[in-house]
Amino acid sequence: MCGMSQQPSRSTLSRFPRPDASMSLLTNVMEHSLDEGYAEAAARRGEVGRSRMPRTLRAKLGLAVGLVLAALVVTVGAAQARISAPSIAKEKQELIQRIESGGKEADTLGEDVDKLRSSVEAEQREALEKHGDERGRTAALLAGATPVKGPGLKLVVDDAEDAGSGDGDGDGPRKSDGFSDTGRIRDRDLQRVVNGLWAAGAEAVSVNGQRLTSRSAIRAAGDAVLVDNKPLVPPYTLLAVGPGQKFSRTFQDSVDGQYLYILHKDYGAKTSISVQDEVRLPAAPSLNLRTAKPVRTGKGSTS
Repeated sequence: MCGMSQQPSRSTLSRFPRPDASMSLLTNVMEHSLDEGYAEAAARRGEVGRSRMPRTLRAKLGLAVGLVLAALVVTVGAAQARISAPSIAKEKQELIQRIESGGKEADTLGEDVDKLRSSVEAEQREALEKHGDERGRTAALLAGATPVKGPGLKLVVDDAEDAGSGDGDGDGPRKSDGFSDTGRIRDRDLQRVVNGLWAAGAEAVSVNGQRLTSRSAIRAAGDAVLVDNKPLVPPYTLLAVGPGQKFSRTFQDSVDGQYLYILHKDYGAKTSISVQDEVRLPAAPSLNLRTAKPVRTGKGSTS
């Protein structure tokens, strides 16, 4: 019929390019909006359901076997731990008892060693006093083998109040920097004071009750001062046996006495010196006898 328009056929349209041919990327996104990975995930969810539990009997059996094995492993582990717990506790207790027993035995042996050492030192001192002549008694005195008493000095040296502030300027007798340039008494300070006492005529010297001998050492270990490897804490009390007032004046007028005065004046170290009518010094501990020879007690006999 001439009054109706004829629709173009599909073959006719295929001969003309699509209007959106230049937008192929957008067309592909619109036509394939669901990614293949999402499609596969959706398919799997359809198989196992939203609860993620398998729907097939085989899968359910596999899950049940896995749960049973896991429960079995946990049960066996708990049973083994429960069985081995008493034995472990017993071994721990035995080890503690052995340690305590060994500690007590070591303490007992240490006490025995101290008693034997004291006994040997007492016999050595007795032998020196009994068989030694005037020269032997002088040697015993200088070696610190016997306790002494007599007139002397009491010298107390202590750190300054602000010993750790480091206010020294390094121009004093120390001529150093850091912690040595403060009001803290160091090992070399005690060394100079002790040497000054010896030079002034001291017959015996002790520091905080520690008797000094010709083999004594005053050293430092960190901030601690050691006298014969024994740590001392301030204030340091030095006792020296000597001829009273003369001894005091000789020491204070010496170079080492002036050094102590400068420590007090420039660094704030606390010092005090006083003459004592009597000071008592103990014998030196752990006196080691290095050489000895028999003493002739009679004609043709020795002991």
